[in-house]
Amino acid sequence: MHDLKDKTLPAHSDALDRLSLTPVPLVPEIRLHLAVDAIVWWARMEAEAGQAMPTPFWASAWAGGQGVARYVLDNPEVARGRRVLDLAAGSGLVGIAAGLAGAATVTANDIDPYAIAAVELNARANGVTVTGRQGDLLDGDGGDADLVLAGDVFYSDEMAERVLPFLRRAADRGAAVYVGDPGRDYLPAKELVQVATYDAGSALTFIDAQLSRINVFRLGG
Repeated sequence: MHDLKDKTLPAHSDALDRLSLTPVPLVPEIRLHLAVDAIVWWARMEAEAGQAMPTPFWASAWAGGQGVARYVLDNPEVARGRRVLDLAAGSGLVGIAAGLAGAATVTANDIDPYAIAAVELNARANGVTVTGRQGDLLDGDGGDADLVLAGDVFYSDEMAERVLPFLRRAADRGAAVYVGDPGRDYLPAKELVQVATYDAGSALTFIDAQLSRINVFRLGG
């Protein structure tokens, strides 16, 4: 597994190919090791590995995840005492927020081993315990998690087709399910109940600059 900490350049460096422990714009209570420039960081990873590498989604704080994290911290009763699954966790932002809100346990799942390394590093930086779980869980129903949190999971048709049935199964067995989304094309809005909305502001990357709001939804009633 990639050692993210060893790959971080000194804080005084102005290089774009480094990670920096940075407050999250919409959730400044949480700091994450984020890429100064995710594209340059990705190129650096591939150059060091000598091969193509997965897109480093964990190196940015995605807007939908920021929305869910903000909602959880503003409404800690949502997570307090619960077994939480942070689905497609990336940096671990949402799971960290659940830990700070008093979750009994937090599992952060992602298919990318680099993301799992980032989750563990970021959790330590924020003084919470988050257990990383690598692998594809989307054929299941979330196991024993009684709260499933998903930030920005509807960014493609292929992803939506797999995530939505998973979330339905989790909800059908009794888990509470919350989703954050800034207006992706594949969001199944008809199945979701909006519970919060936030001004995007500085929470967006240049890729999402045309978006203005981050919404948080609950699946079901």
